[in-house]
Amino acid sequence: MALVLAVDVSGSVDQTEYRMQMDGLAAALLDGIVVDALIDQEAHVSLVQWSGSSRQAQTIPWTPITSFDDVRALADAIVSDPRKWRNYSTAIGEALDLSAESFTQVVWCKRHVIDVSGDGVSNEGQLPREMRQSMRLSGITVNALAIETDDTDLTAYFYENLIVGEGAFVITANGFADYPEKIRRKLQRETTKRLSRLDNSQ
Repeated sequence: MALVLAVDVSGSVDQTEYRMQMDGLAAALLDGIVVDALIDQEAHVSLVQWSGSSRQAQTIPWTPITSFDDVRALADAIVSDPRKWRNYSTAIGEALDLSAESFTQVVWCKRHVIDVSGDGVSNEGQLPREMRQSMRLSGITVNALAIETDDTDLTAYFYENLIVGEGAFVITANGFADYPEKIRRKLQRETTKRLSRLDNSQ
């Protein structure tokens, strides 16, 4: 399994909210169910920070997971990962593009998943819905965590415009304070689903 954790650092995310995301993500990776699933699948995990057009970066390179110590080191790297941008728009399509391109670095992985979290609709660059077909053809699964902060109904937007692939799903966080618990649940579902399918097919 190759898993990209794509984190929103656009202008709508203040520094406290950024901290909630990174600390919450690190804690979720250390959840026992997630740790076991990542190790069992010999997963490779990477982190992408994304904001407006031309402002996306793979800030943590592909990290192979073969032990708890590997997960702990990845969690520590996420906690200390400095924020790349602060005051730009939301270009989800370009975040998908960079994330998909990064899979060329881990061609031996059979399952490719992009885990997108964000608090707003795409308002710059290529629209995410225009990329769904290419994601599908490439065998990439895109799941999303919608951080609801207003009346936009971001969850519905992510369902209709972003997620793609077999079993793709959206989880909703009611504000940033709800993010740590919901990203934990999301990673549990994301990392264990395929193991359950494989077990049932044997």
